[in-house]
Amino acid sequence: MSVHVGIGGWTYEPWRGIFYPKGLSQKRELEYASSQLTGIEINGTYYGSQKPESFRKWHDETPKGFVFAVKGPRFATNRRVLAESGDSIEKFFASGVTELKEKLGPVNWQFMATKKFDPKDFEAFLKLLPKKVKDRAIRHAVEVRHDSFKDKEFVALCRKHGVSIVFGADSEFPLIADVTADFVYARIMGTQAKEKLGYPPATLKKWAERAKDWEKGESPKASMLLAPAAPKKKRDVFLFVISGAKEKNPAAAQAIIAAL
Repeated sequence: MSVHVGIGGWTYEPWRGIFYPKGLSQKRELEYASSQLTGIEINGTYYGSQKPESFRKWHDETPKGFVFAVKGPRFATNRRVLAESGDSIEKFFASGVTELKEKLGPVNWQFMATKKFDPKDFEAFLKLLPKKVKDRAIRHAVEVRHDSFKDKEFVALCRKHGVSIVFGADSEFPLIADVTADFVYARIMGTQAKEKLGYPPATLKKWAERAKDWEKGESPKASMLLAPAAPKKKRDVFLFVISGAKEKNPAAAQAIIAAL
């Protein structure tokens, strides 16, 4: 499977009795969610370290082929000088994240909306991101939220280091559509409470079609890009329905999976 679609986290009270069957034990929510979706973005790692046994448990509770994307810690990204993030990055990978084994997907390094693009310092940060940890290849994505990153130099840096730029759609943050790695990481944030499936059916179908295009190696139309389109080649895709009307996100993700 090269297209994974899911949600952010799996513990959310409004999902109980709507997404999760009534009476389902909270201890079985991850097991159930992973039977309905093909990926989940772990958000708790952004706020603090998790234990190795937690990662092992999450690995064991989910089916073959399931993937976890993991948020990198804010202690690495919420800095004035990104070049000084090395200790936080090392601590994160020493916390046991590789215990997810083959189910470890990309790491999303999310930046605050106030963080501006400083080419020299940002490249210093990209150089700190390990390509391998304990012989396991690590994929990295960066989620930037300031208009200053809408710069072809930013795109070039990410391509140089094989890091994906998060395609953050349907939000107040700038959308950077350039493909910069051997995978695409998308977060769609516009679900609405009035829509039964979070988005209109036609929109969900379009997201499925876009995921297929990314998988085949297509880039968005030239008018959306900051730099020339990336070479066409097959790519893995990770698409998460995040924020918005959060209670609707599982239904939206399931609808995209059905369309795929």
